[in-house]
Amino acid sequence: MAVPIGKRLVAKSYLLISVLFITLKSIGCDNIASGASTSDPEAPHRRFEYKYSFKGPHLSLTDGSIPFWIHSGNAIPSADQVRITPSLRSQKGSVWSKNMVLFESWEAVVTFRVSGRGRMGADGLGIWFTSQQGLDGPVYGAADKWNGIGIFFDSFDNDGKKNNPAIVVVGNNGKLVYDHQNDGTTQALGTCLRDFRNKPYPIRAKITYYKKSLTVMINNGFTPDKDDYEFCTKMDNIVIPKEGFFGISAATGGLADDHDVLSFLLFRLTEPGQQKPPAEAEIPKEEKDKYQEEFENFQQDLDKKKEEFQKEHPDVLGEPSESTYESVNDREIRQVFEGQNRIHLEIKQLHRQLAMILDEQRRYVSVITDEVAKKGINADPQMSSVIATQQEVLKNLNDLRLSFQESLKQVGSVQHQGNAAGLGTYETVQHFNEIKEHLHSVKRDVDHLVQRSPPNPAEKMLKCPDFPPIPPCLSTLHFVVFVVIQSVLFFCYIMYKSQQEAAAKKFF
Repeated sequence: MAVPIGKRLVAKSYLLISVLFITLKSIGCDNIASGASTSDPEAPHRRFEYKYSFKGPHLSLTDGSIPFWIHSGNAIPSADQVRITPSLRSQKGSVWSKNMVLFESWEAVVTFRVSGRGRMGADGLGIWFTSQQGLDGPVYGAADKWNGIGIFFDSFDNDGKKNNPAIVVVGNNGKLVYDHQNDGTTQALGTCLRDFRNKPYPIRAKITYYKKSLTVMINNGFTPDKDDYEFCTKMDNIVIPKEGFFGISAATGGLADDHDVLSFLLFRLTEPGQQKPPAEAEIPKEEKDKYQEEFENFQQDLDKKKEEFQKEHPDVLGEPSESTYESVNDREIRQVFEGQNRIHLEIKQLHRQLAMILDEQRRYVSVITDEVAKKGINADPQMSSVIATQQEVLKNLNDLRLSFQESLKQVGSVQHQGNAAGLGTYETVQHFNEIKEHLHSVKRDVDHLVQRSPPNPAEKMLKCPDFPPIPPCLSTLHFVVFVVIQSVLFFCYIMYKSQQEAAAKKFF
C-alpha cells in the first residue's frame, strides 16, 4: 500500500506546482505589464455631457424639477429616480431634454426598471431622439409622426404572436403613423426579444449612434455587473436628424407597470485624431463673463484666506511639496513590489506544503525499512522495488524543497534590493524570468517523477459491489390514474387562465 500513497503525494506536489505557475502568470506578468495601454486606437473619444443627463442621488430639485430636463403627464421625479408612469391604468408620462443636441455622434446609457404584479404588463417604455419634443401622444406616452428614431421596450402582445416583451427600433420621417396593432413590427428597423420586466437588478440600455450606424446593447439585469452587455440589434446607413432632443416616455393601458428611470447618461463621440471643439466655443459670451467674474471673486476670497492662515500659522508651508504625490514610476514600482510580495507568499505556502509531504514520505520509508529488517535478508523482491521507489521519491522531494528555498531567497533578494535602491523595470523582469525558469525545472522534475512511478496492479483489481435491485414502490395502474388526474387539472387551469387574459386584454 506504500506505492499508491507515494503516487498521491507526488500528484499533490504536481498540483501545487501548477497552482504556483498560474499564480505567477496572473500576478507577476500582469504587474510587470500594468503600464501598457489596452485601449483600442479605433474607438471614438467619449465626452460626458452633463446638460443632457440626469442621475441620482440628487436627481430632482426642491421644487420637483429636473435640471436641464422637463417632465410632463404622470411623470413623478424624486431624489433617486423618475417614475415615468405609476402602476395604474391609462397613465402617460415623459421627460425631455431642454437643450437641443448639436453634435452628430453620441452614446446614451439608460438605466431603468419595469416592474408589475401580474404575469403580463403594458404598454411599455420608449427612448427617443427627435427633432421636436413629443411631450404627449399615443405612442408610449409621446407624440406620433415624429421625426427621428425611437427605441421601444414593448411589454404587451397586441398582435397575439407571443413575441413580447420585445425591443423594437422604429424610424420616422414625420409622416408615418405608428402601427399599434402589429406592435410596430411592420415598421421596425431592428428588433430583439428580451424580457425586461421584474428583474433583480436594473436594466441598462446602451444606444450608440456613430458613423451613421445605430447599435443597441442590453444589460438584462440578472447580475450587478454594469458592463455585462449583450448585443440586441444594429442598423447601418441610418440617417437621423443632426440636431434634436432626447426623451423617455412610458404608458399603461388595461394592464399597468411601474416604469422607473434611474439615470440617463449621454456621451459625445468624436473620431480618433479629430480635433475636439474647445469648451469656450459652446458657452455664450454672457455666461462666460458671468463665470469669469465668479471665478475672480472666488480667487480673491481664497487669497485672503490663505493670507489669514499664513499669519495664524507661520510655521506651515503654503504649497505642498512634490514628494507628497506619487509619480508614475513610483506607482509602477509599488505595483511590481506588491506582485512580488504575493508571489513570495505563494511560494512560502507551497514550501510549507512540500515540507509536510516530505515528512510524511520519510515516515513511510522508515515503516517499510522496519518491515524489511524484520523479514530478514530473504525479503520479497516486490518489497525491494517499493523501497527503491520510495527512496527515489524522497530524494526528488528533497530536491524540490531545496529548489523552493532557492526561489524564496531570490524573491527575498529582489524585494530587498528594490526597497533599498529603487529597483528598475529591467532588473525586475530579469528576476521574474529567473524565478520562472527555476520553476520550469521543478515542474520537469515532478513530471519525470510521476512518469517513473510504477502503477500498482492491486488498484485495478478493486471493484465496488453492485447495488441490489430496488423493488418498485408504485404500480402501473396507480401511475396511469395519477397522470390522467394531473392532465385534467392542467387543462382546466389553462382554460381558466385563457378566459382571464381574454377578459383583461385591451384594444386600441
